[in-house]
Amino acid sequence: MAADSRDLRSGDDSFAETVEALSQCEDDALSQAACGGLLDPHEAIEWAGRATRLVLYQRDRSALRSEVPALAGRLVVLLGQVPLPQGERPDALARGLVERLPAVRNALSEDVEAAYSGDPASRSFAEVVVAYPSIRALAIFRLAHELYALGVRLLPRIMTEYAHDQTGIDIHPGATIGRHFFIDHGTGSVIGETAEVGDRVRLYQGVTIGAASVRDVDELRGHKRHPTIEDDVTIYPGATILGGNTVIGRGSVIGGNVWVTESVPPGSRVIAEPPRNSVRPNPDDGSQLEWDL
Repeated sequence: MAADSRDLRSGDDSFAETVEALSQCEDDALSQAACGGLLDPHEAIEWAGRATRLVLYQRDRSALRSEVPALAGRLVVLLGQVPLPQGERPDALARGLVERLPAVRNALSEDVEAAYSGDPASRSFAEVVVAYPSIRALAIFRLAHELYALGVRLLPRIMTEYAHDQTGIDIHPGATIGRHFFIDHGTGSVIGETAEVGDRVRLYQGVTIGAASVRDVDELRGHKRHPTIEDDVTIYPGATILGGNTVIGRGSVIGGNVWVTESVPPGSRVIAEPPRNSVRPNPDDGSQLEWDL
């Protein structure tokens, strides 16, 4: 058995055909992706983690004097490995992102306030910052969105998919999200690329702000496919809101498990029909109930 294992690891030509096949750059999708050069997602994730920690936790000025340039330098390396807008240089884009870090911090501070004021289970701002998945997801999203706004596409996608993997909250970096935003619990929530979310909006778990159709994909690219959620809207668990022309008016409340594909005016209350309960006494013989629904 041991000898067989050594033979399999010996580097002989027994797998030559497999090696040859895997090394080919053909016309298939995987070959085109890999042979064009791929950014190592682990490097992007490591940078996102450093940036998130810096914005959320670091306040020591002497540490920041070294960490901010190091963060920018590492971003330059990453940007050198991905497609960039025509005429843009990695160093200029990295500087643009770093200059936006104070604005990102301010937005996240308001998100923390929204979580604390919106959840009676929270006991302090510190608890919200270190324990709430929505803050981790939003920290990465807000950083990724700044890069996306600079015309960078691949790196922000890796960042928000990492946040999705870690928190269950899926926010495309192209989405526009206003101030004082809170996702309570959050698992399973989805916000699509062209969604526009206003200020003081609150979501719960399992909410989808998505596209109404994925047919004719090429025709849909570059067009608004996801809803607009105006200010001061609350959307309860399991609600699905679809379509680029759908607008949820300011101050509306969208109830749980509803399906919305048309606009609703400001101040609306949208609820699903309540379930019909059928209550019958247990049979004396202990047999299985026959439900006539």
